[in-house]
Amino acid sequence: MSSRRLTYFVSDVHLGLQVADPDARERRFADFLNSLPQETEALYLLGDIWDFWYEYRDVVPKGYVRVLAALQSLMDRGVKIYFFQGNHDVWTYSYFEELGMTRLVQPSIVQIAGKSFCLGHGDGLGPVPFGYRFLRGMFHSCVLQFLFSLLHPWIAFRLGNSWSRRNRLARHQEYTFKGPGEPLYDFADRFSSENKVDYFVFGHYHSAVSDMKLPSGASLYLLKDWIDGSPYMYFDGMSMVGGSFQNNEK
Repeated sequence: MSSRRLTYFVSDVHLGLQVADPDARERRFADFLNSLPQETEALYLLGDIWDFWYEYRDVVPKGYVRVLAALQSLMDRGVKIYFFQGNHDVWTYSYFEELGMTRLVQPSIVQIAGKSFCLGHGDGLGPVPFGYRFLRGMFHSCVLQFLFSLLHPWIAFRLGNSWSRRNRLARHQEYTFKGPGEPLYDFADRFSSENKVDYFVFGHYHSAVSDMKLPSGASLYLLKDWIDGSPYMYFDGMSMVGGSFQNNEK
């Protein structure tokens, strides 16, 4: 019987976002990946690991060598890596799967050590405003994706990075998740009333939430971003544990 029992969750690293020393953030994330213990069985990347990602059929973004090497090293050790698209790295297609990762679509129900987890990035779940649903639909549109692919990468990546710099992270705007009344809370409340779920784990809101109880008895967790810290969570087979990676970088 395998002794592995740790499952890790990370979200919203926003690699490439030009705020708060992006090179140091990339090194910190790579060091975190390299530090995962031998007992690690799986790693779930819950979206927006990259601040902007677009892959052409034969071209992918340059850079991120440390992170990609660390992810490959984990898979070489036998760690299973699952990833969700976020609202920033929505245009990932086959590259990560070619590396050996498994793509999941939110909301995804997975069984971990006998517990039922509902996972995803968190964007677009619940009764979100029409304007956001319309914008999200545009970015998921096959027609828009095709038209964007006709742009030269030099133009496409400058447009994408310019858009990402206008988000609230780049403007240093904090957000506090309020619980009831939030679209994601309402989604989890309704979903857990119709399905057996022990834990909901999401990102997207850039707000840390730990063990927020739902009427069904399920627990809701949200992971904060990596702009000013290094948050992660893991499940040890019995309970969820939160932490912040410290790499003792000089």
